[in-house]
Amino acid sequence: MKLIKDESYQRKERKFFKKHPNLLDKYVNVLTKLKNNPFDPTLKTHKLKGELNEFHACSLTYEYRIVCTFIIENEIIVLVDIGTHDEVY
Repeated sequence: MKLIKDESYQRKERKFFKKHPNLLDKYVNVLTKLKNNPFDPTLKTHKLKGELNEFHACSLTYEYRIVCTFIIENEIIVLVDIGTHDEVY
């Protein structure tokens, strides 16, 4: 799978890691797992409901999530948002 980070996501990512630099190593590990197997059980990847039903989310930590969309036919994962449960949902 290929991960895509658009400009909007990159801004959110920079802002997030200014506040949480201690999570950077964990984030790198999560992105590696997401690339290799988006449904790795440790990621707790799940389809969202309601207005966000076109997206999936996976866990960075218990508190923080990464929201993404999967384009299966092209094996692309587009990262959309990162933050706490309440921030991204």
